[in-house]
Amino acid sequence: MNPNDHLAALQVVIPLLATPLVVLLRSHRLAWATTTLTSLMAFIIAIALTMGVMSGHDYQYFMGSWPAPYGIELRVDALSALILLIITGASTFALFAAYHSIDDQIGSHRQPLFYAAWLLALAGLSGIAVAGDAFNIFVFMEISSLASYVLVAGGPDKRALPAVYKYLIFGTVGATFYLIGVGLIYMMTGTLNLADMAVRIQEVSDQNPVLVAAGFITVGLALKAAVFPLHIWLPNAYTFAPHVVTVFLAACATKVALYVLLRFDFFVFQPNLSGHEFQFAYFLMPLAILAILIASAVAMFEKNLKRLLAWSSIAQIGYIMLGVSLVDMAGLTASILHIFNHAIAKGSLFLAVACLALHFRDLNLTKIAGSARAMPWTMAAFVIAGLSLIGVPGTAGFISKWYLITAVLSMGIAGIALAAVIVIGSLMAVVYVWRIVEHAYFQVPENPVSAREAPLGILTVTWIAVLANLYFGLNPDLPVALSTSAASTLIGYIP
Repeated sequence: MNPNDHLAALQVVIPLLATPLVVLLRSHRLAWATTTLTSLMAFIIAIALTMGVMSGHDYQYFMGSWPAPYGIELRVDALSALILLIITGASTFALFAAYHSIDDQIGSHRQPLFYAAWLLALAGLSGIAVAGDAFNIFVFMEISSLASYVLVAGGPDKRALPAVYKYLIFGTVGATFYLIGVGLIYMMTGTLNLADMAVRIQEVSDQNPVLVAAGFITVGLALKAAVFPLHIWLPNAYTFAPHVVTVFLAACATKVALYVLLRFDFFVFQPNLSGHEFQFAYFLMPLAILAILIASAVAMFEKNLKRLLAWSSIAQIGYIMLGVSLVDMAGLTASILHIFNHAIAKGSLFLAVACLALHFRDLNLTKIAGSARAMPWTMAAFVIAGLSLIGVPGTAGFISKWYLITAVLSMGIAGIALAAVIVIGSLMAVVYVWRIVEHAYFQVPENPVSAREAPLGILTVTWIAVLANLYFGLNPDLPVALSTSAASTLIGYIP
């Protein structure tokens, strides 16, 4: 075995081992430093795995040296490498920002427990990305979900409690549906390993239980991913969570659920179930269109800054699902690329919001009026990230939307209509981003507050994330190469 193959296991093991250590630390600053260093190590491992994947190496690791399908297999290819970059990068950037942001929201005596939950969420999300069997995906899904509930409820706002309760209910229903589906497949195939499952399903004579399983798994993961109209839990969870938690979860949580959905649908179901490709495409496409238009419309009239961006996330998930519903190479490439680019854009926006929140405790648009005068660097970062969210040329968001428009136009007349939806959704994004810019730059505050620019540490982290939007907009080779490779792998499973 190549020593570098151990990196797949270390991606999960290191955060898990650091968790009890953080719990035992009494100093909240030491707990933050340990958590941040652990996350940074995970980020470096993800970069190393990505470099290996780019050089043509797919990582495969067997826990306890038991080969698949009898043992637990960890696997990293182009798709999982991209997801790992998003998870560990979002965690690391959010934790650096937490040094200045978290003390105002969580007492120092509770912070070691908060950071321990953070590491569990990091380990769980990373574990989902590397797991090669359906049951361990469920185990890591539960670890990350339970930890995420703690993180969302960790702030001082009591409205976070009903928000996290709704999040818990929907998350539990989603996980239950997923587990029912996995149980049905296991009943028919006798295996939980995804690669082995894809082979054995072909030998199943009665496909009805497998079709039922596909329905349960798709709906369960759609709940986890906040796919419209199963998105009800997301706006409040993002709004009332501590600001750095929103940075972390908004960048990666729903993307991980979408990753599992892609794995199952293109790897296990579509190659083996007659007609499933048609059903998948024509069931998801209308929902994707509705998500883009309705969620964007709600965002246009939303007054709370974080809730506005949360509704924007639902619309962006619609763009991702629209590309997936094309069930072809171009559409998949565009969707996977948008997963990466939206994570960067939305993470940058919520980092800017965390900077604003240091002085503007009420994030209602009327309350942040005139904030650009007091915090020019923060609002400049917000504007650039907002341009990426819209899809302005020169930003990362433009690249994935261009790929998506190119993909839908290959459909002929129907493609023109879908391209119009994408353009209309982007114009609606212009409206709700402009509302924020208008209040920050051109409105006079009703009750002026003595605000000043955010501390250099959190501002630096925010600008690094913002500049990444520009870098990957001008030099998109890495995400495009990963997305193309991941799409070709997934689409290759369809005969």
